[in-house]
Amino acid sequence: VIPSMRSLTAEEYVEAFKSFLDHSTEHQCMDEFNREQMPNIVAGVSRLCHCTSHKAEHASPLLGDFQGVDLKMIRILQAVHPGVFIDNEIVEPNPQHVAAYKELVNQAPDLQNVSFIWHQLTSLEYEQQVKEKGTHKKFDFIHMIQMLYRVEDIPNTIKFFHSCLDQHGKLLIIILSDSSGWASLWKKHRDCLPATDSGHYITSSGITDVLRRLGVEHRVYEFPSGWDITECFVEGDAEGGRMMDFLTGTRNFLGTAPAALRRRLQEALCQPECSSTRDGRVIFSNNLSMIVAES
Repeated sequence: VIPSMRSLTAEEYVEAFKSFLDHSTEHQCMDEFNREQMPNIVAGVSRLCHCTSHKAEHASPLLGDFQGVDLKMIRILQAVHPGVFIDNEIVEPNPQHVAAYKELVNQAPDLQNVSFIWHQLTSLEYEQQVKEKGTHKKFDFIHMIQMLYRVEDIPNTIKFFHSCLDQHGKLLIIILSDSSGWASLWKKHRDCLPATDSGHYITSSGITDVLRRLGVEHRVYEFPSGWDITECFVEGDAEGGRMMDFLTGTRNFLGTAPAALRRRLQEALCQPECSSTRDGRVIFSNNLSMIVAES
């Protein structure tokens, strides 16, 4: 009997996500953005009392926790504004992610003049808490890294966090680009994806549309990124199985999906709008958009 298809648990997601990171240039792409653009972006921030690091809506976000990226951004803020105190607040519903971030902070003696406030909440819970307390704290820099896929109401979430910006503040949203293979997969081949993946299929144009409707001035930086998915096409390959689990949000997709569904998805992944072939390897386009919105 073939077991039925089901969504990944939080623990299974972490395992599949690690496989994605091991074979993609996701973090290298963010490092490039941090190196090339972040210093100029935060140089325009007038007062660094608060730096918000904002995370995902559910305990199992589509593209995971980026505590290391958070700390790199804090270090950039420190380098651009030496000696300025940074009050950093984290909104993160997953207790494991909060614990991992705290451990990273404990191991980073160079984080002088930085305080950390932890909110183990979803973005919606945080918004409700702020509104109930009537303490609408203002921030100079807020970032949402790969987290809007799991937010129930994307326009209102963006509107709320934009309203939390102080004068001259910046809101950074990192999201998959319209030029990515994900965009094509979600647009043209959605029938290949199992119903177990309950995320929002949103890319950069969906975010910039919201910002335009809100009348918010913004800039978009495009950065190329790739994901080597060659093993997805190797029968019985364990790593390929984990990649397909991550791609579909499904536990043991290759072992539980009907043969026709597996075949359709593998064919879709090979289409030129999704992937390219380099030296016999299949590289899925994981291009990212870094959207910087002004207060």
